[in-house]
Amino acid sequence: MTRNKVAHAKSGKIKVGFNPLWLLWLVPICLVLRWLDFSPVWIFLTALGAIYALAELMADATEKLASTLGPTLGGLLNASLNNAPEIIIAFFALKHGLGDVVKASITGSILVELLLGLGLGMMLGGLRNGTQNFSQTSVQANTGLLTLCSFALIIPALFHLGAGDKEIELSRDISLILLLMYLVKLGTSFKPSLQKQPARGETPKKKEPSESQGRASTILVASTLGLAVMSEVITDALEPTSKILGLSDLFSGIILLAGAGGIGEIVSTTRFALNNKMDLAIEASVGSSVQMILFAVPLLIFGAPLVGTEMNLLFSQFEIATILLTSVIIRILTMDGASTWFEGMMLVALYLMLGIGFYHLPAAT
Repeated sequence: MTRNKVAHAKSGKIKVGFNPLWLLWLVPICLVLRWLDFSPVWIFLTALGAIYALAELMADATEKLASTLGPTLGGLLNASLNNAPEIIIAFFALKHGLGDVVKASITGSILVELLLGLGLGMMLGGLRNGTQNFSQTSVQANTGLLTLCSFALIIPALFHLGAGDKEIELSRDISLILLLMYLVKLGTSFKPSLQKQPARGETPKKKEPSESQGRASTILVASTLGLAVMSEVITDALEPTSKILGLSDLFSGIILLAGAGGIGEIVSTTRFALNNKMDLAIEASVGSSVQMILFAVPLLIFGAPLVGTEMNLLFSQFEIATILLTSVIIRILTMDGASTWFEGMMLVALYLMLGIGFYHLPAAT
């Protein structure tokens, strides 16, 4: 206990009030409720709280690692690990034959990360720290990739009528290109950091964080495993919960499933923005959305046969419109290299309006 207080004092962060890590007790509680065959709504809610606590644990460990890795690699690490529950949840949903729900969750994860997560980060960070600045170079590269990713999801819909029954083949070809783009992005992310480390020559300081880095890495692995377990639980409870609440598959995927998987991004982005680390917040939110499409989507397309089903990239017109609208707005708001609380509030307001729209959208659409 005293070590934690000293660590927080050194980093200049004082934790006041409710500690979300107390919600880790929801992990065993959720498993007990599932074993006792409680109402799926209660199982879903407790799993949601458990995922939030695990995401907070992951964000804390990622922030410690990012202090030595830098904002680019730190954000990349955060995005990779926070996308893990979304991928796991999606695979379990595919296994249950919820292909349309999975595609809706991909759309939802983009909205959660870019509108709700980044919006809350900008709003709360702006209220605490005022106008926050960030690197335009990194943001422009990510928003450019985000636009490319948006078009990758639009192309199958454009060629749907002409392609006939070749939707799976078209989706796999596009996914292969997306995967190659991800590998290129990964290579360019690592290259600058490998060049910077020898130039600084801070060899004595590298020995100090080695223990804390090892501890943070262990926490990251443990929290990811915990997220995998909770992802399976929340996926099993999703369909009966949706039926009890009278929700459509599209709304369940975009709001419930994506919201559960995107808790990590919301927690991380908000935390980084509050600590005035807007570069890391942007990298974690925009970078996570880009990684979701460049890596997670191809993984689902090629991995679907392993769980006995097929998946394509044919999204509904409403999903395509919201993805394109979101990518354009993010590009406009981040092009000046600064963010304010009011811009963040606009993003959150847009997320709420889109959520209301999807709620009232007929299930058959």
